[in-house]
Amino acid sequence: MEVVGLLCLAAAVLAWGFLWVWDSSERMKSQEQAGLLGGGSRSLLVIAHPDDEAMFFAPTVLGLARLRHRVSLLCFSAGNYYNQGEIRKKELLQSCDVLGIPPSSVRIIDNRDFPDDPGVQWDTQRVASVLLWHIEENGINLVVTFDAVGVSGHSNHVAVYAAVRTLHSEGRLPKGCSVLTLQSVNVLRKYISLLDLPFSLLHTRDVLFVLTSKEVAQAKRAMSCHRSQLLWFRRLYVLFSRYMRINSLQFL
Repeated sequence: MEVVGLLCLAAAVLAWGFLWVWDSSERMKSQEQAGLLGGGSRSLLVIAHPDDEAMFFAPTVLGLARLRHRVSLLCFSAGNYYNQGEIRKKELLQSCDVLGIPPSSVRIIDNRDFPDDPGVQWDTQRVASVLLWHIEENGINLVVTFDAVGVSGHSNHVAVYAAVRTLHSEGRLPKGCSVLTLQSVNVLRKYISLLDLPFSLLHTRDVLFVLTSKEVAQAKRAMSCHRSQLLWFRRLYVLFSRYMRINSLQFL
């Protein structure tokens, strides 16, 4: 019994220490990032499908809100792969509302040029053209999107990154407009939830957002708005994925 008691005490001390480091690092990062990203910026989250904002980018959206950014969202498809486009558009608006993005700041592109289909390669220049118009029209000075892997490897995610990369590399973005990309990680790290935090602290290149317990609940509420997508494996994703709690990002 004494051994069990000691083990429980040791576990409690380790848990307390882990949470203390997490809280301290989160506050420190928030202070650093306030200077790095600039408070009050107009930020644009660029995604491929409804639910990307909650499944992958919730820590970034809520983290930017902490820094008083005005966040808007551009979604390049209605998610109509299973003929659920109209339902998924409504779910996206509900999710964005939970995350603090008003309907007036959400734009969904429902266009045959950009079908929700991993087997179709979107034209990079067409995506870039639509994106650039949206950036200029709304005075955006920070664009957030996927990296070259696209977290899951989905070709539509990669296509969005390719368009942003093209605008950046060709110098077509407005002066003062920066780009942040969400770092993809291996499968093991992807599904160990907060246990990935030490690795994230070591390997994040530029920006790290870690959600508080209250914010995690908010992110889960946002994901729960996507009822049409909550199959059993996505429910497991919500429980175990680091992307529901941690986002590591880097500047292009």
